[in-house]
Amino acid sequence: MTEESLFTIYIDGDAFPNPLKRILLSAINRLELTTIAISNKPITIGPSTHIQYLIVGAGADQADDRIVELVSEEDLVITSDIPLADRIITQNAYVIDHRGHVLDDTNIKGALAMRNLMQSLRDSGETTKGPDPFGPKDVERFANQLNRFLTKRIRQ
Repeated sequence: MTEESLFTIYIDGDAFPNPLKRILLSAINRLELTTIAISNKPITIGPSTHIQYLIVGAGADQADDRIVELVSEEDLVITSDIPLADRIITQNAYVIDHRGHVLDDTNIKGALAMRNLMQSLRDSGETTKGPDPFGPKDVERFANQLNRFLTKRIRQ
């Protein structure tokens, strides 16, 4: 790939897990992928001339809104934010979460409904179990899913 990538990778940077940075950085540099990391505070994925960092205001959805504003059809967004993923999918872009799950039009509404149900339970004072701790299997699944996505897109 060249500077004129067929797609851009957007990273929802505020909660991007450190164990994934090396994997993503390697792919970005190896394939020369245009990448934009958007966050509310300074972050770094690693040294690369292919990554641009955008810092937005501290509001709750500032980074999400900026990603939605910038993303184009066929781009890839890496986020674990389900409402953001829903907004991205409606723009015909792709989403991979931090645990290596692809979110698309076949599963996003169910994920959003579950997220909203759990939020409603928490808001009513119910104690709910959070997600399992982020671990090596999540890192492996993310690496494999990113590799599958990039291989498929580059072949096209």
